Amino acid sequence: MAIETLYDKDGSIDALSGKTVAVLGYGSQGHAHAQNLRDSGVNVIVANRPDSANGKLAKTNGFDPLSVADAVKKADVVIIALPDEVQPDVYEASIKPNLRPGMTLGWTHGFNVHFKTIVPPVDVDVIMVAPKGPGHTVRGEFEGGGGVPCLLSVHQDASGNARGTALAWAIGVGGGRSGVLVCTFKDECETDLFGEQAVLCGGLSEMIKTGFEVLTEAGYPEEMAYFEVCHELKLIINLIERGGLNYMRYSISNTAEFGDYHTGPKIVNDQTRAAMKQVLADIQSGQFAKTFRDDYANGFKWFKAQREKDHSHPVEKTGKRLRALMPWLNPVEM
Repeated sequence: MAIETLYDKDGSIDALSGKTVAVLGYGSQGHAHAQNLRDSGVNVIVANRPDSANGKLAKTNGFDPLSVADAVKKADVVIIALPDEVQPDVYEASIKPNLRPGMTLGWTHGFNVHFKTIVPPVDVDVIMVAPKGPGHTVRGEFEGGGGVPCLLSVHQDASGNARGTALAWAIGVGGGRSGVLVCTFKDECETDLFGEQAVLCGGLSEMIKTGFEVLTEAGYPEEMAYFEVCHELKLIINLIERGGLNYMRYSISNTAEFGDYHTGPKIVNDQTRAAMKQVLADIQSGQFAKTFRDDYANGFKWFKAQREKDHSHPVEKTGKRLRALMPWLNPVEM
């Protein structure tokens, strides 16, 4: 069954008329939602530490950053765009004490609501608008007259108007120009986590590192290994983005397409499928969320160790050297 998809014609920004929307956090998603909604005629305020990089950016963009507590006190609609790990503490300390019946709490990702690390009171609306793209793309597409597709969900409809508010928010950030897909917090959260871990980030990162290691351990130059397992990924991804796997295969050589069918199932095989199913099961059961929260409570020691380890991986060192030869990439080094 096709998912329900809404557009500008199916709603109106008017549901936010006369209301104050507080965007908590001016990071990747926060800056885009705040600016797009303001440009759509919504009264927007921002909460962020004024002396931080994001706080200074908010000032540059014409906002006067408030504390979270002050922003919630002034708001009718609160959009929580803070990192998942800090949300529960901020909620308990600064959001929950300042909620009023009839307010709306909005999220850009369903993690904390779905896994019940935050349980909103029954007298507020709980909604989500999750653009399917990073914040700079959400902002850039909006400024160019387009929009990034969004997921929309109503978790709790205390007022009877939660869906209208959520659709107004999605329209206000540009989602209604391309499509607003209606789902649940559960489906958004679990599929998002699975995609990140099994394919887009975890799976892809490990494939790049392992491919690089296999080639260099076999005696091939690091530079050639980097080009083959990392640099050329963008060429393939661009083709898939435009026309799916079929268009990618149409665009590559017969040799490459033959190798795709011949070797792909040897890499992603029944054992890989079983591992992916276990990843999904751990997400669905809440085990991953618990592991994530436990490590955060422990100062993110494991997380930081993995970050440091991968920062020094040979594929990163080789890539840094080669990207310096290609200024047209506008390389960014961390």
